[in-house]
Amino acid sequence: MSVPAGVDPAAAFAARFGRPPEGVWAAPGRVNLIGEHTDYNDGYVLPVALPHSTVAAVARTAEPELVLASVQYPDQPVRVALDALAPGAPDGWAAYPAGVVHQLRREGHRLSGLQVLVDGQVPVGAGLSSSAALTCSVALALRDLFALPLRRAELVDVARAAENDFAGAPTGVLDHSASLLCTVGHALLLDTRDRSTTQVPLDLAAAGLALLVLDTGAPHQLATGGGPDSYARRRQECGEAAAALGVPSLREVSDPAAVQALPEPLRRRARHVVTENARVLAVLEVLRSGTDPRAVGPLLTAGHRSLREDFAVSTPALDVCVDAAVRAGAHGARMVGGGFGGSALALVDDRHVPAVRAAVAEASRAAGHRAPTAFVVVPSAGARRVE
Repeated sequence: MSVPAGVDPAAAFAARFGRPPEGVWAAPGRVNLIGEHTDYNDGYVLPVALPHSTVAAVARTAEPELVLASVQYPDQPVRVALDALAPGAPDGWAAYPAGVVHQLRREGHRLSGLQVLVDGQVPVGAGLSSSAALTCSVALALRDLFALPLRRAELVDVARAAENDFAGAPTGVLDHSASLLCTVGHALLLDTRDRSTTQVPLDLAAAGLALLVLDTGAPHQLATGGGPDSYARRRQECGEAAAALGVPSLREVSDPAAVQALPEPLRRRARHVVTENARVLAVLEVLRSGTDPRAVGPLLTAGHRSLREDFAVSTPALDVCVDAAVRAGAHGARMVGGGFGGSALALVDDRHVPAVRAAVAEASRAAGHRAPTAFVVVPSAGARRVE
């Protein structure tokens, strides 16, 4: 989703509603350095917040209704009574902010009517958590406006419930934790079993490195049922594998050999989770030890092989991006996000970014895919009030 240059969310709110908002809040998307499909298996994840955010301009009203507007969808305003909020009403993009309101009311928080205008900069369908940015910006806005006694960790659960229960997207806890808890200059180590977090310094620029995101433009969709190639099906398979091993979650398994007795495809699904947790810890050791962070690269590439072969969530377009980036000199690369489309991430010497970008574009076009949109990511701020 691109944002027209010069859009001022407060001015856009005033143009839409005839008065200024009470405040403006922003929440970022995220890219996961390592730790894919581990969050709903009680595992480890290591995301960073993107510089791209979704912004929510919000004001309270005396009418018991929710009025939603979007800069990206100016012809699709939504108006719904607070008491009429329910999964499917509203649907589409509006389900995400409406789900936050619905969840807070379910938890017993008293909310008045609201006018909300949202403006997104996080590419939609790219595996960069545009939906989490939307729910988290609104969740933080409502906490502040209504002085709700909720910590950020509790807002993670509100935003996640809005996606899972209201919008029907079966996300784990990673996306919303990253959007609400990440800090500038750090990756966020999240242990999803006990929800403990650690801010891990990540200054790749000091080592002459850059994280290059390659958005294939092929959208992934999480809220699209439970077919054999779907996020929901992978979650189900992981649960079945854990049950067959007699453990509450795959986090309890640390030896890949322990999954060998499982039938296919459960064996491969479990092997990915077990080895991916090990890769997160290995990346963490590199970052904490003072080792050249280029050593992270092969771990990223190994993660992609696992996502492609064991978890079966990559696509030909993503594979082309990863392979071309590594051939062009990237230290490592992998797909990111839930899979079945979206983006790849490459660790590149900063002076080689143009060459890697060009090589990936050429290889993608030669394979019959569109050239990906490429941009460099630096670890950025989590959700915050901006006006």
